[in-house]
Amino acid sequence: MGELTIGAFARASRLSPKALRLYDELGLLTPARVDGTTGYRYYVEAQLPRARLVAWLRRVGMPLARIGEVCDLCETDPPAAGLVIGAYWARVETETAARRDLVTFLVDQLSGKPAGKGVEEMSDMRMRYAAGTDRGLVRPVNQDTAYAGARLLAVADGFGAEGARASGAAVDALVALEESVRGADVLNGLADAVDRVNRGNWEGSSGDSGTTLTAMLWTGSRLALVHVGDTRAYLLRGGEVSRITHDHTLVQSMIDAGSLSAEEATSHPQRALLLRALDGSADHARPDLRLHDVVPGDRYLLCSDGLFTVVGPDDIRRVLRTAAEPADAVSELIALALAGGGPDNVACAVADAVMDGAADGVTV
Repeated sequence: MGELTIGAFARASRLSPKALRLYDELGLLTPARVDGTTGYRYYVEAQLPRARLVAWLRRVGMPLARIGEVCDLCETDPPAAGLVIGAYWARVETETAARRDLVTFLVDQLSGKPAGKGVEEMSDMRMRYAAGTDRGLVRPVNQDTAYAGARLLAVADGFGAEGARASGAAVDALVALEESVRGADVLNGLADAVDRVNRGNWEGSSGDSGTTLTAMLWTGSRLALVHVGDTRAYLLRGGEVSRITHDHTLVQSMIDAGSLSAEEATSHPQRALLLRALDGSADHARPDLRLHDVVPGDRYLLCSDGLFTVVGPDDIRRVLRTAAEPADAVSELIALALAGGGPDNVACAVADAVMDGAADGVTV
């Protein structure tokens, strides 16, 4: 098989010579031969499939490090490589939708338009809400914190020696925003609060402590969602229940990569290993931030893993669909977790978007 000069290979692979030199330096696409005197690179036709795959993946915006993994996998297991590409693109679409919501929100704010269908006071739409926690039947202390208010819904799951203090501090930082932050400042307020908690909450602790956090702060007819870790948010709309957060866990990353099924993840020995948490580390504390439109009739559930790892998705859907009030849903979900053995602390908060008068709420 004859050799191709770098120019000929660039034309055949739809990559520029400059890109080929970069990919050689990164070990992504190594030439078949490099002339020892001139340093000129030569390739062979057998390298074209990998080069063309690199070109297509760069076109869809995949990072170079991930492209190398996909190309290596494609050489041994093409169907698995296809799953990885599909999982990557699903994540891109989710992040793009979140950015689209944010752009719409900023355009409305800066142009003086009302936020979504409502106004800052949410017009006639109100929230009915409830929250509750339980130590469970195994853990010696309760390290979960849940809060529900007229504008804020929050659940945090603490871990380590100072876990209870960590989760409480995270939720308290957001409660302070309920009356003070509105409009275009809501996402900045959430991000700043999370950063303050992550930097300041573990002074004097043993260093093994932290918390997850999922919270929603309403503004106009939208809610701002902040999420770190594996506490979750669900939405019941039009009779259908969907999860609107993405777990920051090792097993979820394996599911995304196509190397683990959702069913296998439930029994994986490292299913509780977090990739992101508020643990004092800047690398681990990057929150997901997004805006989400609220529609009258929506029901939202936030919960810790002590609920969703014990209570199956069918039971969660049934309770969200049938419970008359948020307090009923909270009580029934906690009871189901305890009936399932209560191996962990359990926390949940439920809110309904309604059009029939003032907001009300309880703590279970």
